[in-house]
Amino acid sequence: MKALVLAGGRGTRLRPLTNTSAKQLFPVANKPVLFYGLEAIRDAGICEVGIIVGDTGAEVRAAVGDGARFGLRVTYIPQEAPLGLAHCVLIARDFLGDDDFVMYLGDNFLVGGIQELVAAFGEGDYSAQILLTPVDDPRSYGVAELGRSGQIVGLAEKPDDPASDLAIVGVYMFTPAVHEAVRAITPSERGELEITDAVQWLIGRGHHVHSHLITGYWKDTGRVRDMLECNRIVLESIETRIGGTVDDRTEITGRVVIEPGAVVERSVLRGPVVIGADTKIVDSYLGPFTSIGDGCTLEDAEIEYSIVMNCSTVRGVSRIEASLIGKGVEVTPARKAPNTHQLVIGDHSTVRLRG
Repeated sequence: MKALVLAGGRGTRLRPLTNTSAKQLFPVANKPVLFYGLEAIRDAGICEVGIIVGDTGAEVRAAVGDGARFGLRVTYIPQEAPLGLAHCVLIARDFLGDDDFVMYLGDNFLVGGIQELVAAFGEGDYSAQILLTPVDDPRSYGVAELGRSGQIVGLAEKPDDPASDLAIVGVYMFTPAVHEAVRAITPSERGELEITDAVQWLIGRGHHVHSHLITGYWKDTGRVRDMLECNRIVLESIETRIGGTVDDRTEITGRVVIEPGAVVERSVLRGPVVIGADTKIVDSYLGPFTSIGDGCTLEDAEIEYSIVMNCSTVRGVSRIEASLIGKGVEVTPARKAPNTHQLVIGDHSTVRLRG
């Protein structure tokens, strides 16, 4: 079995951060989301991985390399434009050959891995297997409608009027039968080759498509709130590890990870918290479920339930909460007079100001 990992796409829901960075490399507990998927694939016993890349391909290649660090052999497959998930299967035909494969969306986060799911697919007589989970607003996802006996009745991609609340999770398993399906379908109204149409094509021609209702935690990390929620889930399971320097005037409560080279002085840490390598925390408060990247500086600042990416500075600012701060960002207070806000904001940003 092989794996096809999708790491293209434009990440429009995470702009402006995705104007310069691949969404699949955004950190959860200071590790890129994509890495969790690659590790899950490796742990399922799969070694050969094709990664679909787009405009941010150079950044993905630099982060993943040849895959050896994960115990994988990686082949990169360029996609000229985000033309749909089924299009990714279409252009990966030479890599996939006649092998069964897992298709894993690189910005999806699935707790518990895929070992049992891959094993069940190998033992079953299925042409495809999809994973389902109930969601509050299925209009943002592919949606499955099941019959009384649990069989798949219909599939729809981001429907305005969903037939159920069962979203299709971004991990699929296919036999080579899917190659005929992706060649047979036509672009949707969105101008994309939809994988839901390909799976529906298989069902319509008598192929056995199995659906599995997952009970564990899953998120599509396409929005800020989803990133923060995934960060919370991972941080809940960390164990204290202090590799940096902490002075005797710092108060630590709960589980914290402080990477080598980090310095913490006269601060309060309320875990779970992760502090990256070579980061400096001075006279600051870090509240629960906060991840601070490598090479950052926090001085006279308060922050909780947030993600701060590498090489950013937060100084002299009180109570930042539920925030996602990108790489190389500087957050400082405005002058006290006049009472105005001075902003330099990129395209597609969201800013919330008080007063």
